[in-house]
Amino acid sequence: MELTFLHFYPDLMNLYGSYANVTVLQRLLERLGHTVNVKMIAPGDAADFANADFVYMGAGTERRQKFALDDFRRCADDVKAAARDGVAMLFAGSAMEILGQSVTDADGVTVSGIALAPFETVQRAKRIVGDVYGHTELFPEAVVGFMNKSGVVTGVDTPLLNALDMGHGNEKEYGPEGWRNANVYASELTGPLLVKNPRILEHLAAAVLTRKGLTLPDEWPVDRWARKGYDVTARELAARRAKT
Repeated sequence: MELTFLHFYPDLMNLYGSYANVTVLQRLLERLGHTVNVKMIAPGDAADFANADFVYMGAGTERRQKFALDDFRRCADDVKAAARDGVAMLFAGSAMEILGQSVTDADGVTVSGIALAPFETVQRAKRIVGDVYGHTELFPEAVVGFMNKSGVVTGVDTPLLNALDMGHGNEKEYGPEGWRNANVYASELTGPLLVKNPRILEHLAAAVLTRKGLTLPDEWPVDRWARKGYDVTARELAARRAKT
């Protein structure tokens, strides 16, 4: 099956190796025998959401986030329609904040988001930095990652991670993190998220395939290096948490 990815602003929103989220999802689907075409969308480019199977935007600085949001607003209706239609999406790092009602920067200037999600973001001068170890309702294994953000996100109704044993969530330490609605996933965890968490990768791949009416594999192909990396990170973070 031929699948189409829309990768928004790969040059503008590319912090923390964010492009690797697209790479690992593409690689997994190709290992299952599918053809994946990744269309890079620059500011001002047309984007064919009607034929998209996956939509992605990565992390950027606060300044670049503003440029991305200024352009992405033109896609708001298309994004909402695609979300209703079950298109799988991932918004990583500061791209998550774009989905909300508004973003207020450290100088107090507020701009509108695309209003796909109900939350609001207020960015502060002091950054929130540190490792994260948390849990989701999607599977029993822990979710791991690294947080480096300035925004406090309030009003999240359906978080991706329900609780954290370590690190800062949307609003506070140990609080819920990210946002998820149907097949739209958003998280400010970096690492990148799908590289560090093979189970989230599988869930997104399953969302892509299920929407196309394709059969899921009995067993997902295993990237042993990714799995080993996850196991080491999860073990070390759990041990650190146990000492506190």
